[in-house]
Amino acid sequence: MEKELKTGTTTVGIVCKDGIVLGADMRSTAGNMIVSKQIRKIHKVTDEMAVTWAGSVSDIQLLNKLLKAELKLKSLQAKRKISVKEAANLLGGLLYSNIRQLTMIPAIAHFILGGKDNESFHLYDLFPDGSVTEIEDYVSSGSGCVFAYGVLEVEYKKDMTTEQGVELASKAVRTALERDTGSGGGVFVITITDKGIKEIIEKKIINKLEE
Repeated sequence: MEKELKTGTTTVGIVCKDGIVLGADMRSTAGNMIVSKQIRKIHKVTDEMAVTWAGSVSDIQLLNKLLKAELKLKSLQAKRKISVKEAANLLGGLLYSNIRQLTMIPAIAHFILGGKDNESFHLYDLFPDGSVTEIEDYVSSGSGCVFAYGVLEVEYKKDMTTEQGVELASKAVRTALERDTGSGGGVFVITITDKGIKEIIEKKIINKLEE
């Protein structure tokens, strides 16, 4: 159980006046060993929605595949695009069922869901127990979230643009990289705007101790 592959993680989600910004580090761990410095913890689930990952990789990967499939099926059946709220509730149900299965290995999967629908832009925090919370400003998850929140609390502004949000998300994750041993490898940031999903930053930030 100690060697279970996990994304010792820092992820952030920020609500901006013209969209949503999601950011994450790029390290995965198994116990005290760094397994990868290039893992992507932000994934598209539709053309207008994406999620961040934190927790046990096996559970996260399976739930992500199920979510994408269920959203596509639901959209075909309803003959319309699925709202972000519907997607969040669907994922919340999957998380609720997942963590309550009898197993020797605890099911830990924490998602931040950001997206755009016909109403507006939305950001949701989906805790491993299946709870679903809509976020009006910002949220962070993972082992480095305490450090990220320190930056977000001070520097977030309600009317900030996605361009400013990208800078803030990058700074919040980079701050966690400096202090949280479970986070590292680099920073990956995306935006969700009226133009769709766009990758803004993908760069390695390697400390001298890791060289």
